[in-house]
Amino acid sequence: MHLAYPAVLAVLLFCTGLYGVLARRNAILVLMSVELMLNAVNLNLVAFDVWLRDALHAGQALTLFTIAVAAAEIGIGLAIVLLVYRNRGTSDIDRLRALAETGEGAGREDTEDRENTGDREHTGSGGAGAAAAADKPADTRPTRGEATA
Repeated sequence: MHLAYPAVLAVLLFCTGLYGVLARRNAILVLMSVELMLNAVNLNLVAFDVWLRDALHAGQALTLFTIAVAAAEIGIGLAIVLLVYRNRGTSDIDRLRALAETGEGAGREDTEDRENTGDREHTGSGGAGAAAAADKPADTRPTRGEATA
């Protein structure tokens, strides 16, 4: 078998995956494109292992390791994408990037407001912090030491 056939196929797979990573906007399609790129690398590893007639079959062993890493990557990646989709309502990469840039400053101000409110509540000076605390319902969840009925 010539080495050129699997090498050309691997180049085509890798270029297709690279195009998918650069052009796609959906996070799941980007993950699929990364998997295409990893499969192109695996194909090259096995083809060169066969072509070199390696006695230890290092290319095939490294391919198994790469498949295990790819499986872990896709599992964690899909979990992250699903959580982001649940929280933000979209898996569009451009919209998520825009939300992160605009939401960053608002998060700091919100944290400062909470810290200032907490200071007023602990000092007992009343004001907006005490009014906000009065509007909140009491937490009735049992703690670790309490028994539930």
